[in-house]
Amino acid sequence: MRLFVAVHPPPEAVEHLRAQVERLRIGAASAAGINVRLADPAHAHLTLAFLGDVEADRLVEVESALGLAAEWSRDGRDATPRLRLGGGGRFGRGRFTVLWVDVRGDVEPLNVLARLIRSRLRHARLPHDERPFRPHLTVARPGDRVPPTDVAADVTALHAYEGPEWPAAEMALMRSHLGPRPSYDRVAAWPL
Repeated sequence: MRLFVAVHPPPEAVEHLRAQVERLRIGAASAAGINVRLADPAHAHLTLAFLGDVEADRLVEVESALGLAAEWSRDGRDATPRLRLGGGGRFGRGRFTVLWVDVRGDVEPLNVLARLIRSRLRHARLPHDERPFRPHLTVARPGDRVPPTDVAADVTALHAYEGPEWPAAEMALMRSHLGPRPSYDRVAAWPL
């Protein structure tokens, strides 16, 4: 099973971002039939940790580790983190270009949670990506299918973007299915 841990923004925040993306040059390119690989709004999520392929018989261990991380992240905190999508940037260059939107607001609890998740996964000797947590939501993977000047203009436009505030009320363990039309299944969830 290919697994990751995510926080999902509510539909209102996703719709607000979708409307912004339509106004970007990548939105116009997509409308013109260019495959800029816009992220599917139905799958919008902030990845807290990527586990990759995990044996099905270890799912109970994964859920236990994530449950402990969620519980510890709530200790001493009396409010649900409030987030908003805003700003943004680019990862990679050329055919590896990815546009993303930043996460703002009460981000520190997410940073703590991401560290706790990795710690609990490490302790359980479960696979996971060790790259530092960078809270973001992928907008598109235009690669080199649009001119670099258009990508730069979209990055500038994303800097000015600010979406509505929303509570990060839960984290979810998700299973991903790769292919031409990737899909995700919710395996379990924990309150934040």
